[in-house]
Amino acid sequence: MEWINGLIDLPWWGYVAVALVLTHITIASVTIFLHRHQAHRALDLHPVPSHFFRFWLWLTTGMVTKEWASVHRKHHARCETAEDPHSPQVLGIKKVFFEGAELYRVACKDRSTMEKFGHGTPDDWLERNVYTRHSAKGIILMMAIDLVLFGPIGLTIWAVQMIWIPLTAAGIINGIGHYWGYRNFENEDASTNILPWGILIGGEELHNNHHTFGTSAKLSYKWYEFDIGWMYIRILEMLGLAKVRKVAPRLAEDPSRPHLDVEHLQAVVANRYALAARYARELKGVYRSEIEKLGQGNLAGKMKTWLKQEAKDTPEEERKQLAELLEKSHVLQTIYSMRQELSRLWERSSLTREQLLKELQEWCARAEASGIEALKTYAQRLRRVSIA
Repeated sequence: MEWINGLIDLPWWGYVAVALVLTHITIASVTIFLHRHQAHRALDLHPVPSHFFRFWLWLTTGMVTKEWASVHRKHHARCETAEDPHSPQVLGIKKVFFEGAELYRVACKDRSTMEKFGHGTPDDWLERNVYTRHSAKGIILMMAIDLVLFGPIGLTIWAVQMIWIPLTAAGIINGIGHYWGYRNFENEDASTNILPWGILIGGEELHNNHHTFGTSAKLSYKWYEFDIGWMYIRILEMLGLAKVRKVAPRLAEDPSRPHLDVEHLQAVVANRYALAARYARELKGVYRSEIEKLGQGNLAGKMKTWLKQEAKDTPEEERKQLAELLEKSHVLQTIYSMRQELSRLWERSSLTREQLLKELQEWCARAEASGIEALKTYAQRLRRVSIA
């Protein structure tokens, strides 16, 4: 009767290790296959890992690829609006954190979402007749496997597997990842990076980076950030089992080119959030000095954010505070207005490339003539910008 206790006998820490390894495989499957490969087409996968991930997700989550990709694409398209399937900014952090899995299930029942956002997902015989039609049977099979291998403790391992994605993806990423954390980029939504080390949730912790560069296969951006999902993708690529299609464009400078030209305009547009962050960073000494002169040093942190974001994204309750501060300093008013002019330039889709180039060159000329040395330096670097 020893078989009742399972085919594998382990010390207590062995069972903990098994649970962590199994759940990590599930996390890797979600971030590599469902998220970066299926939802965003940031990489191509060889049929072998592609089908392994699909099979593993059937066993451990019961999620249907088309449903997951559709809900996630809609989240990006309608982020932080009433149509966002799981925005804590709209629904509240408690709702999304504790009921994130239920919100996902409700969103999956919307056929219009599936039709509009579900294009390009698997539609082969296995998907139609096994993974979609019998989506719940995979997790029952996983429970049986855990029981056979580990005995009664296998039920605990299985329970951990079942709760892992609802907790980490639906709760932490969709909830906390749009509510609390640090932001490298003041993009148009409330996404945050929870930690600079994306390990526990496969790199998805770097959520602000992802929302800024949605089609990038790599979620880390700063030198100190680590995306373990990207490490796995690079290993698959070296083995010939994956091909990266796109990563976030990186800013570079060409010192041999003193003037911005039409050829390099794309570098400016593609890196607009990075350029906004650089603007706030490079003019840090200027605005800190001015704010300290005014005796309002406590506003330095807010000024950094105001310079990184567009005026329309500044919270209503902060706009009066900003306006009062700008009235007291011509220098602050200059660097803030110049920053907002940049936003208006790269958002004007009606401009031809030649018109945009002309206006950017004029902006650089005015920045260089502003009398603010840091602003002059920024403009000179902007003229030489390119994509690495």
